[in-house]
Amino acid sequence: MNTTEVYLIAMAIIFSVPYLVWRLARTEYFAPLVVVQILTGIALGPGLLGAAFPQAYGFVFNPAVIQSLNGVAWWAVMLFVFIAGIELDLRQAWQHRREAGITAGLALGLPLLAGALAAWLLLLWDGWMGAQGVRWQFVLGIGMACAVTALPILILFLEKLDLLRKPLGQRILRYASLDDLLIWGVLALILMDWGRVGRQLAFLLAFSLASLALRRLMQRVPEADRWYIALIWLALCGFGADWSGLHYMVGAFLAGAVIDAHWFDQRQMDQLRHHVLLVVMPVFFLSTGLRTDWNLGGVAVFAAAGLLLVASVAGKLLGVRLAGRLLGWQRGEASLIGWLLQTKALIMIIFANILLDKQVITADAFTALLLMAVASTMLSIPVATPLLANLRIDGPRPD
Repeated sequence: MNTTEVYLIAMAIIFSVPYLVWRLARTEYFAPLVVVQILTGIALGPGLLGAAFPQAYGFVFNPAVIQSLNGVAWWAVMLFVFIAGIELDLRQAWQHRREAGITAGLALGLPLLAGALAAWLLLLWDGWMGAQGVRWQFVLGIGMACAVTALPILILFLEKLDLLRKPLGQRILRYASLDDLLIWGVLALILMDWGRVGRQLAFLLAFSLASLALRRLMQRVPEADRWYIALIWLALCGFGADWSGLHYMVGAFLAGAVIDAHWFDQRQMDQLRHHVLLVVMPVFFLSTGLRTDWNLGGVAVFAAAGLLLVASVAGKLLGVRLAGRLLGWQRGEASLIGWLLQTKALIMIIFANILLDKQVITADAFTALLLMAVASTMLSIPVATPLLANLRIDGPRPD
């Protein structure tokens, strides 16, 4: 078969296997389709399918096919991160800055510290820190990975629980939005290349000036034209960030963060996010699975994933509970918010992919982070659903 035919076989596998598992096993309650797609990507990777059926794996996922899939995956994840940047509502966060600042700070800070401690423990053994990483980058990177909340997945979960447009849902989004902004800021710090600091400063200066011009332009053109301009802007920002030594996904997030969501129809924005998840993001999940590794052995990787999961979940719950006490929330509210903020899957995987690209972490550390993110996300809905039911009995807290 030629490369085109094998590529289409790979695409058929990517879209059919997770869908059939999700639909036939009825996993929606504890594992939404997006989680099943991530797990399928891991199963189709070299650590499982490649180890069990090396000839079949080598035939379908040969270098030419992987290169083609990576091209689709790059654009898919850029679009996804771009939309996440647009959906940041910093104006709302500023209006409620005391509550949002305290909650977001504690919800990010405590799991970051717990994750950093777990990273120091991992450094006692070889095989976790990448060849180009230094200790502070590894510790801060792992700590931040434990603190991440995936804003786009959180939006999907809030829709599922019928909370998205309600005051409680909007509060949770404000907390996650601030954390999302800090996550990308910390990532930029980790990726700062002092040998290319001139390029990075040039990019940031050019980006700032171009952002002002873009904002003026976007307010003057019809909405239909804004979509085309936004995509051109996305490609240019991704190129500039990657050229400067940061990463194209940092550029994608910045490109979206300077765009106001109200410039676009909210329904169309929701549909775009849905279609990106449906049409192209499964390719990213597969390409992510192809990067998983078990060189240190399954036991070591699972043990590391368990350690990171405990640090992530416990740190997040403790941080939100402390915020609830300081702000006088009603009983049960902090637990609900803390569990909903456990949704890590996509943004954490993107974050970890960048650390792996820059060789701050190894493939084994990436696999452990991936398992932690999936487990954390799968816990969110099953635990949050009964908590929400109990909270409704007591009555919603006024915003």
